[in-house]
Amino acid sequence: MLFNSVEFLIFLPLVLIGYFLLPYKLRWVFVLLCSYYFYMCWRIEYVLLIMFSTAFDYVVVRTLGEAKDPRKRKILLWTSLGMNLSVLIFFKYFDFLMRSGNAVIEMTNGGAPLPILHLILPVGISFYTFQSMAYAIDVYQRKIPAETHLGYFALFVCYWPQLVAGPIERAGNMLPKLKAHNAFDYDRTVQGLNRIAFGFFKKVVVADRLAVYVNEVYGHPQDFGTIAIAIAALFFAFQIYCDFSGYTDIAIGCARIMGVNLVENFDRPYLSRSITDFWRRWHMSLSGWFRDYVYIPLGGSRVIKWRMYYNLFLTFLVSGLWHGANWTFVIWGAFHGLLLVWEKLTENGRKKLRESAFVSKIPRIWALLTMALTFSLVVIGWVFFRSKNLGQATMVLKKLFVPDLHFNLGEVLGYNGPFNFAVSLLVIGLLLLSYLLPKDLKMRHNLAFLVVTGIVILLFGKGGSSDFIYFQF
Repeated sequence: MLFNSVEFLIFLPLVLIGYFLLPYKLRWVFVLLCSYYFYMCWRIEYVLLIMFSTAFDYVVVRTLGEAKDPRKRKILLWTSLGMNLSVLIFFKYFDFLMRSGNAVIEMTNGGAPLPILHLILPVGISFYTFQSMAYAIDVYQRKIPAETHLGYFALFVCYWPQLVAGPIERAGNMLPKLKAHNAFDYDRTVQGLNRIAFGFFKKVVVADRLAVYVNEVYGHPQDFGTIAIAIAALFFAFQIYCDFSGYTDIAIGCARIMGVNLVENFDRPYLSRSITDFWRRWHMSLSGWFRDYVYIPLGGSRVIKWRMYYNLFLTFLVSGLWHGANWTFVIWGAFHGLLLVWEKLTENGRKKLRESAFVSKIPRIWALLTMALTFSLVVIGWVFFRSKNLGQATMVLKKLFVPDLHFNLGEVLGYNGPFNFAVSLLVIGLLLLSYLLPKDLKMRHNLAFLVVTGIVILLFGKGGSSDFIYFQF
């Protein structure tokens, strides 16, 4: 079930009414059933997989929580992690690995091709498996006790607002909120509706409208010149931000009405002044996951410098692979890993430059320049993220860096014509203006923001339902 669908507009009020009318003791049952129904709307088989993963982790990690012997505890931890990783690797990476192997076989004439199963990726599998893995690790490290109530643990794994695309929650933060006795609250409801409206604005007004131009250009980039390619690359940067953060806003708003405060996932990332700053603002729940469960266990920054750079690069390489079974995602992760290593290597020099007499005279100009440079690097990285394969990414980058400046107005405006192109620029402008608003405005308990946002959605929203980009991960 898509957030931006008629079905969801029926589902949400029914869930909220049922939640607040039911006695507290029955609420977890109701929300769990709603979560399974929400997930079943994609494919019924997906529910069987998530139920299996939930039951397996519940038994293994509860046993882990009660175990005293260190060796037994470690075996139980790796049993849980192994199951989650096996499910994730099988559904997400099996066909990718087979295709990559077949490419090598074809080049070397090495024998019979490997089997391709054409597996359908269960929606949200990367998110709920990472959430379950973090839970097992936290119990193993005795940061939290193992959950003894199967129902609440199942609800933690598949809580419907954030099930499909996060944010990735930690059990120590989430479970107490799911168990809280929350009465209906008017102010909290308006806050939640404001956040939902802002999410719809990002998705149907900005992301879906920009997607038309982006899909056209990336569909056959060989037919477009540098100007159109550059516009498409720019549009995609705003499309993916609004698509993903829009989902997160809707998820946070829905949960907020029921009294559950999900973690924030974005903090105006295109205002970042470095790639390091960007990753403190973009997909923060995933960045925090990789920091705590990959980077720090590898040694983090507590090791000699070359090893720290290796840890940082490897973490982002794995992060790129997490995003999808395609070499374009691997290179995207490697690209950001290299940029972060470069920033570490040049940290002292950049600090001296910031503190120099010249830069101190132009602090605002310097801030704008660093923002522009960071944004440009991020946009280049998005080319790999958006491209279907390395050949397409190479073609797009070649046209960006080896300019073909012939000017064809129809090509630049796209097949939708000047009106839709102008509206696309307008909605990007509206998004940037929203950056100037107080950060908590959409969470305040007044209806003005809700009404204004609703009007903008009606005037400029793109019709039809489209998947959220991060559903494929």
